[in-house]
Amino acid sequence: MKYSINWARRPVWLWIIGALLAGCAHREENAYQGYVEGEYVYLGSSLAGKLTQLQVARGENVKAGTPLFALDSVDETAALQEAQQQLAAARSQLADMQTGKRVPEVNVNRAQLAEAVANARKAALQLTRDEAQYSAGGISKAQLDDSRANADARSAQVRELTSQLEVARLPGRSQQIGAQRAQAAAAEAVVAQAQWKLDQKRVNAPADGLVYDTLYRSGEWVPAGSPVVQMLPPQNIKVRFFVPETLVGALAPGRAVSIHCDGCAADLPAKITYVSNKAEYTPPVIYSNESRAKLVYLIEAHTSVADATKLHPGQPVAVVLK
Repeated sequence: MKYSINWARRPVWLWIIGALLAGCAHREENAYQGYVEGEYVYLGSSLAGKLTQLQVARGENVKAGTPLFALDSVDETAALQEAQQQLAAARSQLADMQTGKRVPEVNVNRAQLAEAVANARKAALQLTRDEAQYSAGGISKAQLDDSRANADARSAQVRELTSQLEVARLPGRSQQIGAQRAQAAAAEAVVAQAQWKLDQKRVNAPADGLVYDTLYRSGEWVPAGSPVVQMLPPQNIKVRFFVPETLVGALAPGRAVSIHCDGCAADLPAKITYVSNKAEYTPPVIYSNESRAKLVYLIEAHTSVADATKLHPGQPVAVVLK
């Protein structure tokens, strides 16, 4: 037995469903389905250590420079203090070489010279008297020779102390100063290295953004290079969509598009920032009978930083070409 349907007598609700299905199948011209994607920033330390401070929470928006976390830094702090003390000692030695002896030391040399001058004068007077006595036959030749030798020795002592006083007033030799200056520079490099290691134990936010997730808890050991905080700066939020190969030739970075998302108060303006030069098959996420077996190209677009915060990774959107 065969049955036939009288379409003229169909209920009204069937007409309504048909109209709704037709409306769903309709797509705005130059509109393409896409989704939001985020390029995350994984922040960690180049040094290992125990996590002592986790200063942000998941879902928190932070400003650039905000402290995020800190690892234990007892060894690094002690190493920095030691390096700073060694640098101070090297600089002090350099300054001492450049200024010569201290004033009290110079005064001691000056006093010794004055005493030697007095002794030399006394010896010279004694030599004059002995020479007169020897001429008169009052002393022997040996006594005269002793007096002359004493006068010569006292005179030589005066010359020696005079030279010592001049040297005391001079800075160190240029070679010694150069070597000490090199030691001071090496100590500065050690301080810089110790400061860098200490800074690695404290990580701040590199830019404004959302703390998308935290991967460790306080007290846990964090290996070197392991991310502790996962951030999403707004400028790293983008929209990805695909266009058929018949259209890709007309697209270029800088072209304006409009992004429609569910729950957004209004469409968001954006600009194309990337056009792939590699063809792909239609991804399943936008699979349809109309576009299957057609090649498509990946397109990326960015909104302004202010509008990017209204989008969320994974969120489906519709992109309209302008």
